[in-house]
Amino acid sequence: MARPTGLAAVGRVAKAHGIRGELAVALLTDAPDAIFASGARVFAGTAEGRPHPATAAGRAEPIELTVEAARSAGDRWLVRFAGIPDRSAAERLRGHFLLVPEAELTAPHDGEVFLHDLVGLEAVHVNGTPLGRVSDVYDVPQGLLLEVAHASGPVLVPFVNGIVVSTAPEAGRIVLDPPNGLFGEG
Repeated sequence: MARPTGLAAVGRVAKAHGIRGELAVALLTDAPDAIFASGARVFAGTAEGRPHPATAAGRAEPIELTVEAARSAGDRWLVRFAGIPDRSAAERLRGHFLLVPEAELTAPHDGEVFLHDLVGLEAVHVNGTPLGRVSDVYDVPQGLLLEVAHASGPVLVPFVNGIVVSTAPEAGRIVLDPPNGLFGEG
């Protein structure tokens, strides 16, 4: 899926943390130390790099934020931004994706794909049947899971060889060969 703004999703705000404006961020990057370094600039918006409907208020661009501090907290990071002084301000960013300019990211190696490039891809069965759209990516101890928004509800798909046949972010699609029953068929 093309991101016309040139921004790439590197995290998603899960919730406010504490009373001093910290945000719990689910990572979509394997380089959080660099992305969320003190003084770094990120943008809050949708996965596609647009203003989030909850905070758009007529804005044409996502909200620019400057990292004040960040730390690891298990499978998430806790990030504090300048201008987000308390829990109420932090809560307004719940569900926003955190984005950085794609030009600031190192290109993936052959056969690799950025996690942020997976969100929004059309999921298609190897036989050509549309399955839905990738709505989220989870990094769990067992590996990566794709959440596919399917007509019957969200489906978690392991991101493993044999199930993920091919990824083509530039074409906006991912081809899957899921086990029987995963998408409710059969």
